[in-house]
Amino acid sequence: MTILDRIITEKRVEVAQRRMQVSEQALAAYPLFNRAVNSAIAAIRATNSTGVIAEFKRKSPSKGLINGTADVAATTSGYVRAGAACLSVLTDEPFFGGTPADLQAARAANPLTPILRKDFVIDAYQLLEAKAWGADLVLLIAACLSADEVKQLSRFAHELGLEVLLEVHDAEELDRTLCDTVDLVGVNNRNLKTFETSVETSMELIRQIPDSFVRVTESGLHDAQTMHRLRMAGYEAFLIGEAFMKTTAPELALATLVDQLSKQNSTITN
Repeated sequence: MTILDRIITEKRVEVAQRRMQVSEQALAAYPLFNRAVNSAIAAIRATNSTGVIAEFKRKSPSKGLINGTADVAATTSGYVRAGAACLSVLTDEPFFGGTPADLQAARAANPLTPILRKDFVIDAYQLLEAKAWGADLVLLIAACLSADEVKQLSRFAHELGLEVLLEVHDAEELDRTLCDTVDLVGVNNRNLKTFETSVETSMELIRQIPDSFVRVTESGLHDAQTMHRLRMAGYEAFLIGEAFMKTTAPELALATLVDQLSKQNSTITN
């Protein structure tokens, strides 16, 4: 059994338990459920946007503990001040150390910034949770969903007013699951079997993603030169977490990267 298999097996149990504790009707009554969402598409495509989706992540199955002391409200607010276009907050606890409270804290601290609920969505109930907790954007991972599931979940997300990020790892997943009910397409540069990362995965798949979708590159992004190369290839957004979270000041790490990106762009322009 792979790590992804274990995660999905445990996620099904987790979702069933949470549904027993909080009904769908109860979620719909949460104060944030009827709020107008912030558009990640608009934020990423805004003039002078950095395109950075800055992630708050405490740990991962491949790296173990990354940062056990950072405060979610302070860190995400710092990300926004440093230039993040959007935020990503992990809500999976067993494998990534995230909680619903993390998303809610990030929402309270950053009312105008689009926030991605980063989790393994396998059930429509989780989309109701995302809306109730204050998310604007949800993640659908092709590796753990069928094509029909992607369509059904993305349609329901749109009914709730949420935008959808479809994550793929290779051409097969992209061909199988890409549909017009997703909004952003993310290429994860991490191989799920080896956990090695290579941005060449993003370079190879860019030609197969129509530019009607916001194209996002994920994982293995550490320097401005690589990000500039990916932007020139056609990527509009960059989901980065570990590179920031492994430092003592994640928001400062983002500010430094944004400054380097600005200098990189000026050098190319001149």
